[in-house]
Amino acid sequence: MFLLLLILFSATSCSTYAANDTNYDNFVNCLSENGISKIQASQIVYTPNNSKFTSVLNTYVKNLRFNTSTTPKPAIIVTPLVESHVPAIVLCTKKLGLLLKIRSGGHDYEGLSYVAEDGLKFIILDLFNLRTIDVDIEDETAWVQSGAMLGELYYRIWEKSRVHGFPGGVCPTVGVGGHFSGGGYGNMLRRHGLTVDHIVDARFVDVQGRILDRKSMGEDLFWAIRGGGGASFGVVLAYKINLVRVPEVTTIFRVERFPEDNSTDVLYSWQQIADKIDHDLFMRVLLQPVTGKVKGVKVVRLTFIGMFLGDGNRLMSVMDSEFPELKLKKSDVREMSWIDSVLYWANFANNTAPEALLSRFSSVNFLKRKSDYVQTPISKDGLERIFKKMVELGKPGFAWNPYGGRMSEISSTETPFPHRAGNIFKMQYSVNWNEEGSAAETDYIDQGRKLFSYMTPFVSKNPRSAYLNYRDIDIGTTDYGKNSYDEGKVFGVKYFNNNFDRLVQIKTKVDPGNFFRNEQSIPTLPFLEK
Repeated sequence: MFLLLLILFSATSCSTYAANDTNYDNFVNCLSENGISKIQASQIVYTPNNSKFTSVLNTYVKNLRFNTSTTPKPAIIVTPLVESHVPAIVLCTKKLGLLLKIRSGGHDYEGLSYVAEDGLKFIILDLFNLRTIDVDIEDETAWVQSGAMLGELYYRIWEKSRVHGFPGGVCPTVGVGGHFSGGGYGNMLRRHGLTVDHIVDARFVDVQGRILDRKSMGEDLFWAIRGGGGASFGVVLAYKINLVRVPEVTTIFRVERFPEDNSTDVLYSWQQIADKIDHDLFMRVLLQPVTGKVKGVKVVRLTFIGMFLGDGNRLMSVMDSEFPELKLKKSDVREMSWIDSVLYWANFANNTAPEALLSRFSSVNFLKRKSDYVQTPISKDGLERIFKKMVELGKPGFAWNPYGGRMSEISSTETPFPHRAGNIFKMQYSVNWNEEGSAAETDYIDQGRKLFSYMTPFVSKNPRSAYLNYRDIDIGTTDYGKNSYDEGKVFGVKYFNNNFDRLVQIKTKVDPGNFFRNEQSIPTLPFLEK
């Protein structure tokens, strides 16, 4: 009987892993030397020889550009079940001389958490099992593990309270780890600021495999992982956040404007008030080339989407007095609870139950994103020229997100995220497509780059700033081997402005060998380059 069981166990093992899977054997042996048994390791380590490898890899790929047969694949994916697994994973990756990629949700636009340069052997540390959320309403705080998604966080808050929320992003399948560490924002930023403005503690694994909290890591490192990108410094296991109060009634609206609605004048007026209007109002504008009301004529459609932390009557009073050009009508607005507004912004159907936010899966397509900041209103003539260029190109669109309010009240050095006072709004360039193949990808990405180039006179300068969570490798990368400070500064100053050098100093102190790195990670100081 014992012999039969042994044969069955061996057959099962061989069906999952090839006998000569050196990567698997070496990694599992190292994990066992660092406190993770081989039985436990077999549950969390995947190589291409494992039948589940492809599904584990692709489940959290959120950009089809990085899910092709030619996309470089990891040597290993490891999916820790508990926080205590992570130190061993870090130490073994370092011991085996592999590159570590850290993935929490997969929404990073350039796939930096799960793709590496061709020829590099790398490991994906996928945190999707670490998604515990512990909400303490009495203390108005929550501990959130990095593998949780925003929708899960919002739901768990709603479970405990109808008058608490958190000012994170509007897409429920974004992972907490990347969103928080890069300075995530959402539609309450004008009242409450960013995610990083509400982080009060963290659990973190450093290059030595130590699990640290705010006190043991020190204020410099704690500062860095609140907007500087956690993956440059180590592995953020969890964040402790302060919740915010939300009203029992919030109000939303969505209205479209076309050239025959004097859309140029409306958008020009929006720029004058976007960062100055009532702090309870967030009013995004989407710009998209479409076929207009006159058949066959291409125009730019403006879609104004509003979120107001208050009732409809107060919203209408604000709009009538401060932005009458939009001609918003009472019939355009809808009152609802905060959790229902979360579902609305995530494009769920009316009357969808909040439990829908617990889904970790979303549709994906091919995409490219870029970003800019606008500090001086664009003239009407400038807007017309931008519209003409968008129609000429045909595909790229914009999301213009207003700043001001709480964003302007916080110092640019309070966190690594520097884009505070002086910015009227942030632009996100958006290109999506469904066609497969390199020709389509080249065409669509080229369109986005042409629009980005055309916008140069209208956006911030010295530096032309960018938003870290809208990763864009067009603005620069570092060489993995050289870890060039000069190369890193090209994109680093755009993402972090005057905070870049402080991040470099902290990086040099906590990870002098530059173990935690990617194409746009924080470099170490030049004298430590190899």
